Amino acid sequence: MLRPNLPSYNDPDGEHVPEGLPSIVDGHVHIFPPEIFAALWTWFDENAWPIRYRMAASDAIDYLLSRGVSHVVALQYAHKPGISRMLNRFMAETCSRFSGRVTGMAAVFPGEPDADQILREAFGMGLKGVKLHAHVHCFDLNSEEMNRIYALCASEKKPLVIHAGREPKSEAYRCDSYQICSAERVKRVLEDFPDLKICVPHLGFDEISAYGRLVERFGNLWLDTTMMLAGYFPMKDPIELQRFRMDRVMYGSDFPNIPYAWDRELLWVKRSGLKGEFLEWLLHKSVSEFIGLKM
Repeated sequence: MLRPNLPSYNDPDGEHVPEGLPSIVDGHVHIFPPEIFAALWTWFDENAWPIRYRMAASDAIDYLLSRGVSHVVALQYAHKPGISRMLNRFMAETCSRFSGRVTGMAAVFPGEPDADQILREAFGMGLKGVKLHAHVHCFDLNSEEMNRIYALCASEKKPLVIHAGREPKSEAYRCDSYQICSAERVKRVLEDFPDLKICVPHLGFDEISAYGRLVERFGNLWLDTTMMLAGYFPMKDPIELQRFRMDRVMYGSDFPNIPYAWDRELLWVKRSGLKGEFLEWLLHKSVSEFIGLKM
């Protein structure tokens, strides 16, 4: 699905969140140290789309908060062993600048030495969960090294955001996402670790229906809408959020690593006709329950 020279849209930047929406918690915002952000921008230039918002981590967070987003969940991932502690220190330091308006998630490379200790240290610094990306890390969702991470997160009551969907796939990744990712593999994790909260981003993308069934069955599974409301990726069927379990779907933007305006998906939500309690669950209540945030 990812390929070089994907388009960038020139839709205008909104100066504020759309009027009439309830409080917004953005459950999927990426921040990295400058050198990793720069490498990420180059990777996207060569293998996907031109990232529209090329800014430092604190600037990216301030951009959203200053435009009316109430709270940000900041994500990162370690693309190789040996950098997780540095990333976690960076995340904790960045979050500390925003007076409780940013929740930071920890990074770890599955299978690296001291992975358990790395996460315990991160939780001790105030990070509230873990972000993993199967396409980048190239791990087996049902491996022993992953089971150790699941068990630790469950015992520490820390949620796990894990890009476990097969799409968007890229030939530039070291592994074939269709070989290591599937709704069935996630189902095994949900069954084996019922006390572990898991969020699968992008509504699980090409397996949206399968993930919709899983979220009805398992109370420990959440989905986020990241990039699925923008009309950017070709989809077989329209996104019908009202068909999902409303307390398990949460809004996320993927900011700043997007090729269109930051509020594009919020404008979709505004036009969607979603109202009342469903809108509140989508925009802040679901993610607040997932990360333990008191609004």
